[in-house]
Amino acid sequence: MGEVITVTSGKGGVGKSTLSANLAVGLAHAGKKVVAVDFDIGLRNLDMILGLENRIVYDVIDVMEGRCNLSQALIHDKRAKNLYFLPASQTSDKNVLDREKVAKLLADLKKEFDIIILDSPAGIESGFEHSIFMADRALIVSTPDVSAVRDADRVIGIIDAKSEKAKAGEEVQKHVVINRIKQDMVDKGQMLSVEDVLSILALPLIGIIPEDQNIITSTNEGEPIFYSEKSPAAQAYKNIAGRVLGEDIPFMDITEKKGILKRIFG
Repeated sequence: MGEVITVTSGKGGVGKSTLSANLAVGLAHAGKKVVAVDFDIGLRNLDMILGLENRIVYDVIDVMEGRCNLSQALIHDKRAKNLYFLPASQTSDKNVLDREKVAKLLADLKKEFDIIILDSPAGIESGFEHSIFMADRALIVSTPDVSAVRDADRVIGIIDAKSEKAKAGEEVQKHVVINRIKQDMVDKGQMLSVEDVLSILALPLIGIIPEDQNIITSTNEGEPIFYSEKSPAAQAYKNIAGRVLGEDIPFMDITEKKGILKRIFG
C-alpha cells in the first residue's frame, strides 16, 4: 500500500505547490511510482509547475463524480517515467469535495502508487481538511516570517486533531520545510532564523530552501527547477526527496561567503 504525503501550509504563497512538484519529480527519479494530486480546487497551478497544463482532459472531481475513471484522468509525465499527475478542477468549488469520495480516491491511489503527494490548498477550509484527514505524513511549508510561521503552527494543531490517524490514537509524521530563506536578512535581524522557526513549530526539519530567482523562470517555462543543475533550490529539493526516503543527508550551508576583510576581522 502506498503512502500519502500531504504538503500543506497555513498561508498561501509560501511555495507549497513548487515543493509538491519538485518532490514528486525527485521521488520518481529515485525509482518510486509517484502520483502528484492537486487538491487546490478552483485555483490549480501544480499543472503549470510540472508543465502539464496542455494535457489535461479530466480532473480529480471528474473521477470522484464518476464522469471518468482514474486511468483516464491520470497524466503520465514523459520526463519522469514513474511520475503521474491528477489535476484539480479549475471550475468547481472546494465545497464540492465529499469525504467518502476523497477516501475512496486515495484508497484506489494507494493500491497503484508507492507515494501519493497531495498539494493541499492553503488555509484551514474544507479543502485543507480533505487533504490532511488521510495523510500518513505531512510536510508543513513556511517562509521565515512571523505570520507564515504562526499560520503553520495552527495547521499543525489541526492535523493533530482532525486526521484519521489522530482519531485512532496515532500520529501523523510531520516535518517542517523552511522556504525562501535569505541569510543576509537573517544576519540583519530582518528574517527569522532556522532556529527561530523550529523553536516555534517544535517539529523536526526536513528541508531548507534558499531564495532562488531561477524558480520564477522554471515556473513560467513549465520546467520543474529539479532539472536545473546549477540551482541551489534544485539541490535543496533533491535533498528533501532523499530525506523523505530515509537517507541521512546533511543540510546545506546557506551562509553567504564573506569577503576577505570580513573573514579576517569578523
